[in-house]
Amino acid sequence: MSLLSTVTYKDIQSAATRLKEQAILTPVLTSQTVDDRTQSQVFFKCENFQRTGSFKFRGAYNALAQLSAEQKQRGVVAFSSGNHAQGMALAGKLLGIPTTIVMPKDAPAVKLAATQGYGAEVVLYDRAELAREALCQKLAEERGAIVVPPFNHPHIIAGQGTAAKELIEGVGELDVLLVCCGGGGLLSGCAIAAQTLSPHCRVIGVEPEKGDDATRSFHTKTLQTVQNPDTIADGARTACLGTLTFPLVLHYVHDMVTVSDEALLRTMFFLWERMKIVAEPTGVLAATALLEGIVTAPGQRVGVMISGGNVDLGKYLR
Repeated sequence: MSLLSTVTYKDIQSAATRLKEQAILTPVLTSQTVDDRTQSQVFFKCENFQRTGSFKFRGAYNALAQLSAEQKQRGVVAFSSGNHAQGMALAGKLLGIPTTIVMPKDAPAVKLAATQGYGAEVVLYDRAELAREALCQKLAEERGAIVVPPFNHPHIIAGQGTAAKELIEGVGELDVLLVCCGGGGLLSGCAIAAQTLSPHCRVIGVEPEKGDDATRSFHTKTLQTVQNPDTIADGARTACLGTLTFPLVLHYVHDMVTVSDEALLRTMFFLWERMKIVAEPTGVLAATALLEGIVTAPGQRVGVMISGGNVDLGKYLR
């Protein structure tokens, strides 16, 4: 079976049905100021208003809901810097599944507290000393639990794609769709949805400059890696795209670009001040590419994913 057939638009439709009573139909916001500044008609899909504060709840719930009764009883283990952790913790709570999350010691305090608040057991590790995947696998073997990765899983990808499905069904066809990229789950899922619902739409993934593995992978057509990139976009510190997301990104995505940490800060404050949207650094990757002029689309309809809003306000206000 081709890797491209591991996730189809049908899977995204099925995920949307599972999520109908669970996920929030997040708002789409517009701004005349942004439209004037970019000379485009811009639609912000605000996943910062999703349950747990990010799009990650979509994929987590879609994946856990499809486990067998026996698998649910065994429990799940996941690794995450924060947003997948929270999505998994809440999905596990709703479905009655014991959930263990492997998180880095330097994960944002707000994300750690929320993950524990949803009832998950958190196991902390040092990024410099341990590989999270290996620790996660070890725990799963010891406990007989199921590993649910943050992006390299067909049910996760399909769940994330429901965000673009909602956006395009809500506002109509788009000319450009900008999507934040860490491990490529949201990007590949949204690109699959866009191809079906808005076939002429150009899908562009956006990464932090310091964690540009997916952009290099896209342009070289060879999987590239990066180790613990020092970027404020903590949700995009993934080492590389996954074995599933890489071919999907190559096939469905039209371009990849990067933005600087300084530009991310400018966009965060702009969205806070002008649109009253509280978003985290990773959450504004896509918006930054547009607002900083890295991607231009004059006269066009542009969709922008705001992927999350779990930000340590005290840290950034300081």
